[in-house]
Amino acid sequence: MRIFVAGLFGAIAMFVWTSFAHVATPLASAGISKMADEPAVLNAMHVGVGAKSGLYYFPWVEPSDSKMMEKETALIKMNPSGFLLYHPPGASTDMTPLLAEEFAKELAQSLIAAFLLSMTMLAGFFKRVGFVTAVGGFAILGTDLSYLIWYQYPLSYTLAAMTIELVGAFVAGLAIAWWMGRSPARASLSF
Repeated sequence: MRIFVAGLFGAIAMFVWTSFAHVATPLASAGISKMADEPAVLNAMHVGVGAKSGLYYFPWVEPSDSKMMEKETALIKMNPSGFLLYHPPGASTDMTPLLAEEFAKELAQSLIAAFLLSMTMLAGFFKRVGFVTAVGGFAILGTDLSYLIWYQYPLSYTLAAMTIELVGAFVAGLAIAWWMGRSPARASLSF
């Protein structure tokens, strides 16, 4: 129960921070650009992709093609390349399920961090905060930095995303370290 409560407090702290970061700071839009001729691009996407939501890579070469790398290299020399996250017209704009899913993700992250912290012998508050922040940093490097390296995400986008996540791990660490630092008897009897 102690780990669950610590994880819950961590998730609440992280959720408050990430909500603030996305609503009240420029971090959420860093590295995202406006298209030069959005109506033409939207029309072309609607015609070329249709009604199927998904993540599309272009230019496409079948992965099973034995000459995939050579073909892709040739196509990239003559065509634009990238990823397209696409939703057809009429996609839901209801934020409620998205916010619930985000909180569930942050709860899972915080529960893992609290569980890992419970297996250490760290006694100081700031050592516990540092541990949880480092766990978050490990995950951040494994995702955000890989997107920069392999898919050439913009550096400004990557740094903003890493900042949001690292500060999220830090504030979750503050809450988790506070709760986990309480004596077992006090932590289990009161909030």
